[in-house]
This record gives sequence, C-alpha cells and structure tokens, in this order.
Amino acid sequence: MKNFFIISVIVFGLFAFKVPDNVMKRAGKEISKFYDIDDFSKESIKFSPEINSKTSSDFGEDNFFKINSEGQFLGYAYIGRAPSKTADFDYLVFFDSDFVITKSKVLVYREEYGGEIGSKRWLKQFIGKFSDSPELIAGKSIVPISGATISVKSMTNAINDLLKSIKILQDLNKI
Repeated sequence: MKNFFIISVIVFGLFAFKVPDNVMKRAGKEISKFYDIDDFSKESIKFSPEINSKTSSDFGEDNFFKINSEGQFLGYAYIGRAPSKTADFDYLVFFDSDFVITKSKVLVYREEYGGEIGSKRWLKQFIGKFSDSPELIAGKSIVPISGATISVKSMTNAINDLLKSIKILQDLNKI
C-alpha cells in the first residue's frame, strides 16, 4: 500500500497539468477584463495527490486559484484543458464565492474547425451552473454547433467534470 502511494505521488507529479506561460498570460488578461481591474493577485489552491485522485478534473499546481484585488476577494478561477478532434484546447472558468459559474472562456483553440465554441454567445450557456446543477448534455441542455460536434461535447464534458469535482471538494470540506 505504501509503495502504491509513493508511485501515485510520482505519477501525479509527472503528469499533473501545468499551465503554459502563454495560457496563463491570456488568463491574466481575461481576469483583468472580466473584473475591470489592472492589479490583482492569484492565490493557488492546491490539493494532495490523494484528494486530486478523487476528482475527474485535474487540479495541478497553478490552475485553480482565488482572485484578489486590493485585499478584496473577487472570485475563483480554473484553467483546464480538453480534447478536440486532433489537439487539446485550453479554457478558463470563473466562479463566484459560492462556486457558481460566472463566465467561461476558451483561451487557446488549436484546431482548424470547431473554434465556434469560443463564441461568447455559446459559452453563456454555462453561466449560472453550479455543483448541484443537472448534468449538461450536448445537443439537449447545451446547444450543438454544426461542424464543432466533438469540441461541443468535449467542452460540455469538461464543465460537467469540473462541477462534479467542485462538488467532491465541497463535500470533503476542501473548498
């Protein structure tokens, strides 16, 4: 059992999601724009490998954080990565203090087709969702986009996984 834990820690350390600098820079611009502020700080929220293994979303070293400005708490943010047809895309989700989604944004889309999932109009469907919201279903509760079927399903699944993960963390009193 002890060996399994050590191996798990090593594997987690090797494969934990690390936000690339260009993605973090874009996220910073979105934070400034969304909260209409120039100066803010990000306080990383980290979990042990054991806690992280209980969630379907990956909480790496710098992709889940509190946002503060001038000593005031503004909200939470999560940066994730989801698959599209042949590549991954990076996305950002803002939460209020109760972990209700206040905005989502596709930061970097690496495909020739399907980039329409980055439109503000389409992404507005996730605003107001929270950990106890009914599961989102592409083509039913989430409007599909012709030519972006895989990306629509992937983003929908990523949001579902994130909300389920938030619920697990809340139930474990970790957030």
